[in-house]
Amino acid sequence: MALSFTVNGRKVSTGSDPLARLSEVLRQEFGLTGLKEGCLEGECGACTVLVDGAPVHACLMLAFQAQGRDIVTVEGLGGSGTLSSLQAAFVEDGAVQCGFCTPGMVMAAEGLLRANPAPGTEDIRHALAGNICRCTGYENIVRAVSAEAERRREARA
Repeated sequence: MALSFTVNGRKVSTGSDPLARLSEVLRQEFGLTGLKEGCLEGECGACTVLVDGAPVHACLMLAFQAQGRDIVTVEGLGGSGTLSSLQAAFVEDGAVQCGFCTPGMVMAAEGLLRANPAPGTEDIRHALAGNICRCTGYENIVRAVSAEAERRREARA
């Protein structure tokens, strides 16, 4: 059974086991190793991707559930070897330490900013609640997301 979906703007198909985790298919078949497989239970958020614009833990989604869907991974945010403005905000605000959680944090934040262009601090904390970081204490991450939200609002004005 061939599955077809869009990944980072490109139509793809796979003959992978339809019951394989989407995280596994994206990493192993398509080489998208930005997303991490941490807990494999949907607890850590390191595997967060956008599915039809909404953040999803890819370890909890089966490959067949991606059929016909639009998937964006952290690799799909920036343009050909460049960082997106959100990724750059993470770097500028020191929201990156060991880096393991960063792709999932960035994707959860991107999902939030697409749904709510003017989030408050509590909105940001709520959106990131499904992502665990053992290094940063979250303050720099919240600051980076807030700064990016402000930058996007100014760009629209």
